[in-house]
Amino acid sequence: MDRASDSLGRERSRGPSRRAFLRTSIGLGLSLAGLESLSPTDAERVLRILSGEAKAAGFPPDFLREAPRARYWTSDLLASDCTRCHSSAFEAHLRSGNHESNLVKCELCAQRCVLKDGDRGRCRARINVGGELRSLVYGRPITVHVDPIEKGPFYHFLPGSRSFCLATAGCPLSCKFCQNWEISQARPEDRRPPFTSAADLVSASHDRGVETITFTYNEPTVYAEYVCDVAREARRQGLRSTVVSCGFMTAAPLGEICDVIDAIKFDLKGFDQQFYDRVCEAELEPVLRSIRQVARSNVHLEVVNLVVPTLNDSDRMLRGLVDWMMGELGPDVPLHFSRFSPAFQLGNLAPTPLATLERARELAQAAGLRYVYVGNAPGHAGAHTYCPTCGALLIERSGFFVVANRLVEGTCGACGTHIPGVWL
Repeated sequence: MDRASDSLGRERSRGPSRRAFLRTSIGLGLSLAGLESLSPTDAERVLRILSGEAKAAGFPPDFLREAPRARYWTSDLLASDCTRCHSSAFEAHLRSGNHESNLVKCELCAQRCVLKDGDRGRCRARINVGGELRSLVYGRPITVHVDPIEKGPFYHFLPGSRSFCLATAGCPLSCKFCQNWEISQARPEDRRPPFTSAADLVSASHDRGVETITFTYNEPTVYAEYVCDVAREARRQGLRSTVVSCGFMTAAPLGEICDVIDAIKFDLKGFDQQFYDRVCEAELEPVLRSIRQVARSNVHLEVVNLVVPTLNDSDRMLRGLVDWMMGELGPDVPLHFSRFSPAFQLGNLAPTPLATLERARELAQAAGLRYVYVGNAPGHAGAHTYCPTCGALLIERSGFFVVANRLVEGTCGACGTHIPGVWL
């Protein structure tokens, strides 16, 4: 095993605590960056963002006062996971006693956090207030931007169009390679965004002349209620909605989201439970279940695998991923192999070699997948869409932009083959 993989594998069992590690890392990082003058208060705030502390002490009162009651939770103590409070199922079975009152269990994502009064979930976006689960991010996007739809990436959904993109704080995962960690690992009160109603957000989208609204950058699962309300309003006003997700959600909220959106792109971060455990602090199976659920719906689906050197780029893992997609989803779901860039806690790794991405693409095509792309590699021929029958170049891309679109009403202009997707 290479050194980077080995250190990740030993981090939980033999390394320092997460907080101690982050405190040391931040101190070193600030020193190296020439930011020694950062105040102790600001340094502690950065530490809290990274460590994910979830207590409500000192919480801005307006956030709690205005935080709406969340959906997808239960206060049935019999449904609570005892191992959240006790060291093992064996100990929980032997120990008797009354639970604290106002305990709730969040059923939104597959973490299924059991929260005492005042505690927040792993996502930092939901909090137990007096026995009620509240959403701290409903109506509080912390960033908005107009992007090409290809940035999703969506290559078979309205190519060449523009999308109004938004994100809140929070994520149920802790991916060590996160490209947007300043958003995904933040707490809502760190940015204190103003409240924006669903109607106001859709109006802002219309003002920018876009075709779609995309929930992206962080994990939209943490603000599922807002996603649904915005998407319903967008549909009423003639806009389509898309979601960029890690897929780590439960079936009920995903089903409600699928009822109101038009396309979803899932990040299948690797095809190995050990990888998910070490690198994302999550599980693989809930993600696979989410992908299957969307594949059975009427929502357009695309899948992305960020190929990280030494961590998920083995032939075994890549073959497992493409064989699963071929067997479960069929040959026509677009698959993107995206290039990793050093970020967050994996800044020591090199970018993914192009040869690795090309090998992954060849493996997928050999398995029978018809639409396989190389992403985050501007100018690469693997970014284009080709006819699987005659090989004609149908959609030519440069970076996130469409240079030429030779589709004729969703078919190959050369041989007439139907190309699956949603086309302008």
